[in-house]
Amino acid sequence: MLRVEVVAVGTKPPHWVAEGIEQYVSRMRRECHFDIREIKTSDRNKKLTVSAHQEAEANSILDALQPSARVIALDSRGRSWSTEQLAAKIEDWSQITSHLQFIIGGPDGLADRILKRADDTWSLSALTFPHFLVRVLLSEQIYRALMVNAHHPYHK
Repeated sequence: MLRVEVVAVGTKPPHWVAEGIEQYVSRMRRECHFDIREIKTSDRNKKLTVSAHQEAEANSILDALQPSARVIALDSRGRSWSTEQLAAKIEDWSQITSHLQFIIGGPDGLADRILKRADDTWSLSALTFPHFLVRVLLSEQIYRALMVNAHHPYHK
């Protein structure tokens, strides 16, 4: 079974975010095992540069990445995909590996070395979203793509 893991920098989300994600997780149980691994945000009370915060978080992100996984970084500099393109990518990736890891950065985004480590870089939108909302959007889009691949009419 396909394993989809979101590696997200940040603390536990508000209740409404967890509920939203759970709605999609429960709907895709037949298609994949979906999980979120939280990475602690760099201490913003420390007067560090943006890149120093990114680098601190990058160390923890790299520790969470699995060598056999396909790694997809979410970043505004990435490519924008339609739902059908994401579905096709998931179909292709699942022929190579059974483990996908999507990375959501912290308040300052992802360090360049994380973007270089990623197999793909995806931009959800040119808009800026709160990181917790990205978790819900990502969950929904993965569910929608899986439904496209299963020829379910949900995605219309």
